[in-house]
Parts: sequence; C-alpha cells; structure tokens
Amino acid sequence: MKEELICGPHAVLAALKAHADEIDGLWVSNERQDPRVNAVLDAARETNIKIHRAPRAALDRMSDGVPHQGVIARRFAAPRPIHEDLGEFIASISGKPLILVLDGVQDPHNLGACLRVADAAGAQAVVVPRDRAAPLSPVARRAAAGAAETMPLFQVTNLARALDELKEAGLWVIGTAADGEQSVFQADLKGPVALVLGGEGDGMRRLTRERCDLLVSIPMGGTVESLNVSVASGICLFEAVRQRLPTSK
Repeated sequence: MKEELICGPHAVLAALKAHADEIDGLWVSNERQDPRVNAVLDAARETNIKIHRAPRAALDRMSDGVPHQGVIARRFAAPRPIHEDLGEFIASISGKPLILVLDGVQDPHNLGACLRVADAAGAQAVVVPRDRAAPLSPVARRAAAGAAETMPLFQVTNLARALDELKEAGLWVIGTAADGEQSVFQADLKGPVALVLGGEGDGMRRLTRERCDLLVSIPMGGTVESLNVSVASGICLFEAVRQRLPTSK
C-alpha cells in the first residue's frame, strides 16, 4: 500500500477524523504549542496514533518543501475509486446530483482548491482523468484544507466514456468555454448536473467538449481573458447552489 504525507494542521485533523485507521504516525514541531495543534494532538491520542515531537528542521526535511506549519501525518493510502465505480456511485445519490468534472488540471494547488470548492458547494464527487491530471499529492491535500479526506475523487481511464456514463445516468453535462452558447447564469442548473471545466491554458480537450450537452461561459467584465480553474469552479458550482435554493412564496 502506498505511503503518503499529509501536511498542515487543518488537513491532518481532517484525515484523523475521516481515516484514522490509515494513519500510522504524527510529527509535530517542538515549537508549536497552541490550541490548533492541541486539537490535532487530542484527535491522535483518541485513536492511539503515535506522536513524534521533533525540531521544525526535521519536519522541513520530511516534507520535502511542502508547507506543513509544524504538523505532518504519515498515511498508508487506500486505493482511490476507479471508473467502474462511478455509475454505481451516481445511482446511490439521493436527490439531484451535482458533480464537478476537471479535464487536464495539472497543477496540484488547483486540484486541491477545486476539491475544497466542491466540498463547500455540496457536490457529491469530483471526476478527473488518470492522465494529464495532477495527482492527489501532499500539495493538493494541503490546498484542499481537509476536503481531500471527504470529497470522493474518481480518477477515470477515459474521461469521454465517463461523461457518457454520467449522461446515461440522467445527468446534464455542461461544459465551460469562452465561446459558450449562453452565460452560466442563464443556464438551468437545477436538475442533475455535471459541470465540466478545462485545465490551465488549453481548456477542455476536443472529445470532452463534444460530449457536453451545453457550453456556457462566465461573463468577464475586465481586461483578463480567463479565470483560475478553482475560481471558475466556485462560480459555476455556487450558481447551481443558488438556483437550487427553495424560493419563498
């Protein structure tokens, strides 16, 4: 089973709460004595995780450049869900699914931020391709601020086929593009929806774009031509959230 590090008190605490059985050690800087770290230590003690106190320099070497704020956990990661699980997962969702699909997001900071946004918006899962995509690394986990431990992430072999599977499950697949047919604020996002966003620079690939039922754009009022993918994800996801809010009579 693969070993990985989780860096930062927020991400480590989330991992301890969600998957304590996968964590076999906690390293805390000698210099940290504060309520935030105490909460991590308490969670580790409750689940009998071995705690190591060490100089900050030792944690710097251990994290290999990933910011850790004096807290690192070592985890033996369980395998992530694979493509074959996606249809069954969608069928198990009660209510109207809201899924975020990322095509070609290769920056781990962006992947982590997108997981965090998806979690905040109440999306049920994030779908990414196995190739041309950032791994769920310590950098991505830290950027996710705990959402990597709670948000299902499906890494699929063939993204176009996965989109077909989502469509067969009754989801409306909506992609974002500068030349979208309408604004995301005009689109109907109240039903079962998979929102598809492209990665840094190139956006969605051709086959991904062709699988979309509708292309929408985010109106841009300034001089910049595009937004960071995590910002764009937040706009689209929370527009879906806004549309799904109950209306007062």
